[in-house]
Amino acid sequence: MNRILSILVAFVLPLVAVAQTGTYTLDATTSTIGWLGKKVTGQHSGNVRFAGGTVTTQGGKLTGATLEIDMNSITCTDITDKELNGKLIGHLKSDDFFGVANHPKAKLVVKKVEAGSTADTYVLVADVTIKGKTNEVRIPVTVKVKGKSLTATANFTLDRSKWDIRYGSKSFFNDLGDRMIYDEFELAINLTASQK
Repeated sequence: MNRILSILVAFVLPLVAVAQTGTYTLDATTSTIGWLGKKVTGQHSGNVRFAGGTVTTQGGKLTGATLEIDMNSITCTDITDKELNGKLIGHLKSDDFFGVANHPKAKLVVKKVEAGSTADTYVLVADVTIKGKTNEVRIPVTVKVKGKSLTATANFTLDRSKWDIRYGSKSFFNDLGDRMIYDEFELAINLTASQK
């Protein structure tokens, strides 16, 4: 009996590994990106959508990813007044911030994947391109692979000054007082992807 069980395990495990190897296509309709930006006098939050992307695995382990973000999809969720909401979104899309007319997409390309502290966690070394400028960042992420489905979550902070986003930034201007907007903004990613 033990010999039969061993044979079955030896046969099945490679099949499971193969099923969890390959390219997963991001589902832009169910994947989300939340953002939070803070200033001296308060904060604003909202969402921006993925434009598309792929995630690769080997034997159920994350090996890489290329993701695109649709910067035209940016929304604000904390301002209920329609006019004020529209003004903020218009400002965020302007050259003061993300210059969406000339840079409609941001991009994240994973160059290296480092093991995290647990089986499903990793640290991504990735190139992030915003407003046409690319910087390397490190992103902690949790990834779960189940057959042909993959989910990933990540919470991290980016420093906008590294992408030359100057408006209200203490890195570029002095004496801003209560008009200062902090350079760091927070992102929360919930990603789903699948194999066909």
